[in-house]
Amino acid sequence: MRIFGVHAGRRMGNSEILLREAFMAAQEMGAEVEMVNLHDMKILPCCGCESCMMKIIRDGKRPECIYKGKDDVELIMDKILKADGIIISIPSFILQPQGLYKIFVDRWLPYEIAFLLEVNIIETTPQRVAGLITAGGSTPNWMSLTLPALQMSMFTQSIKVVDQMMATQVARPGHVVLKSELIARARLLGQNVAKATMTPYEEVKWLGDENQGWCPICHSNLLMQGTPHWDGLVYDVECAMCGAGGTLCSEEGRTVFVLAENALKHCRVFSEGRRNHFYELRQVHEEAFQNQEKIKAGSEKYRNHDVTILKSQEKIK
Repeated sequence: MRIFGVHAGRRMGNSEILLREAFMAAQEMGAEVEMVNLHDMKILPCCGCESCMMKIIRDGKRPECIYKGKDDVELIMDKILKADGIIISIPSFILQPQGLYKIFVDRWLPYEIAFLLEVNIIETTPQRVAGLITAGGSTPNWMSLTLPALQMSMFTQSIKVVDQMMATQVARPGHVVLKSELIARARLLGQNVAKATMTPYEEVKWLGDENQGWCPICHSNLLMQGTPHWDGLVYDVECAMCGAGGTLCSEEGRTVFVLAENALKHCRVFSEGRRNHFYELRQVHEEAFQNQEKIKAGSEKYRNHDVTILKSQEKIK
């Protein structure tokens, strides 16, 4: 049982302490653990060149980032791909995960499991599970997008999230050690991840708080008014994180999110749900390629637009 941990906070800050506590619990159950602090690694931001997308969507070939071999992303992803369990522990900054983690996740498109399956580059989904941790100095009101954003990174890899926790009102490095209930919760998360790695993959279920979140699929609290998908399907209400669709109803005096019969057609948690997105992107790219001359002509006025552009002083020297 191999469990790999990722964090992006201060050394021995709250997110690292919670990760280590989860690791200790997993080690007691026989796990081998290894972790990385993203601040110790070189991670170049995605430049949006779409080279990886062109390879897989147009040619059906294995996608590859143009930065492969130029930084440490491939090294980290190799660990994530080979692990049985993943624990992500990232601080919450202004409602969202710390920015370096988001830069890292932007580079994951070449590893999108649903796309690799669709063009037969891989035959089966790697069987991995995950636990998610975030920590911040305020209440959940100021950390509301963090866990959904961490979950978002997991579904691109078809990693089953089995537990997640939010450590609130821990403002200073190490502050969390004063909160015994949070330390205990991290320990439980580590146990749940270890337990899930020892469970037949098709039987792996959510092991966290059953009442967490409106969405029964991903346990997110983020719901939005439904808008039409590219194939015309539209729900009254949709989970903003996983895309499960349904409607809001009142049961026993409280509002609940009730899934539609076809709720999971576009659900991003499952490779099947993301397969539709593969064909959507291929159609959109085809439209662009068929209209290259029009795009070039329509872009001329922007290329010729006279505007002062601020550039780094370091690059000018």
